[in-house]
Amino acid sequence: MRHRIGLLLGTEEDWPSAFETVLRRLGPIKGMGEFDVERVTIEPFDLRARPRHSLVIDRLAYWYYHPREWLKKISMMDDVYLLNSPFTFQSMEKHAAYCAMMRLGLKVPETVLVPYKNPPDNARYAYTAARYNRPFDLDEVAERIGYPLFMKPYDGGAWRGVSLVRDRDELHRAYDASGEMLMHLQQAVQGYDAFARSLSIGAETMVMRFRPEEPMHARYTVDHGFLSPAAGEEVVTIGKLVNAFFRWEFNSCETLVKGPDVHPIDYANACPDVALTSLHYYFPWAIKTLVKWCVFCVATRRRPRIDLETHDYFAVTGTYEERLAEYRRLADRYFETERYQEFCDTHLGHIDEVVLEWVAGPEFDRLLVDTVTATYPAHEHDRFVEHFSGLLRLWVKDQG
Repeated sequence: MRHRIGLLLGTEEDWPSAFETVLRRLGPIKGMGEFDVERVTIEPFDLRARPRHSLVIDRLAYWYYHPREWLKKISMMDDVYLLNSPFTFQSMEKHAAYCAMMRLGLKVPETVLVPYKNPPDNARYAYTAARYNRPFDLDEVAERIGYPLFMKPYDGGAWRGVSLVRDRDELHRAYDASGEMLMHLQQAVQGYDAFARSLSIGAETMVMRFRPEEPMHARYTVDHGFLSPAAGEEVVTIGKLVNAFFRWEFNSCETLVKGPDVHPIDYANACPDVALTSLHYYFPWAIKTLVKWCVFCVATRRRPRIDLETHDYFAVTGTYEERLAEYRRLADRYFETERYQEFCDTHLGHIDEVVLEWVAGPEFDRLLVDTVTATYPAHEHDRFVEHFSGLLRLWVKDQG
């Protein structure tokens, strides 16, 4: 039996090449057949045509509508498995995700959505605004939230349009600059102890220390003990809850940890960062886990779930700790965590050795050099090849 996994890609080359390499090196899975990878092309599609794919990893449709509609079609009509549901992309615009997690009792900072600074380009806007838009006092809204605060687009990504606002002057400068972007004002978590970014792929989550003020190559810090066990477990639970709730299986979550409290601030990312030059030390884990989850979903004929079943989550009551425990149970049920772990132990027990041999060998070295060459100017190539090589050598040493 042969299974085909599709990659729907934009500009990325490093992790798709790595994914293809690991899947090829893995070879046929006993009793499950062979797995092929195909990069999906964009072309007219018949709504009744049968797709060639068992599963598709999408990294494009959050902004490109033609492939998004193809994903909806193959999911709804053909049961092709998708790691992120195209039916909840609107929630990737942050606002609905904030609302859902607030209702579920998570410690999301105080957040207010304010109208556009500049009206959208729509002929009906002037009449509607004149009749129904109420005047509002931006200063009053900010003072009610409290300084400092962040102004950020409700549909933002990659830190686009994010401003730290410390006083009235910065508030108005940021709002004037927002133009036609629809903005949230969100309370800042002052004096936090740790910024955690967790990358979730299926039933697994890697929590990493994140330093947003650093350049991209230095933002993820190799630090295995920066959170207490309780905080680390809560960060994992929040990420799994968000993903199970919205049917996202390839997503990242940002949380600020202050004392005993964990505050989720950004957890709706249709295209999470998995670049080699960003994740470096954590890149092999990401590729290995992505391969494992895809193989598990295809081999076990895991069915795509369009129904969100939000009522199960909204019905949960009790203390914060009791609700977290029940949310984790619901999320683990959705991800079939025990079945996944058993599958990996039974059928993918050799993948750790496969990935370790690959990262320690010349094929990975070529991928690293090619990625650095494509990413950085020529005068920085040697510096960054050595920088990332050192981090990956550390990973190989730790695994060995």
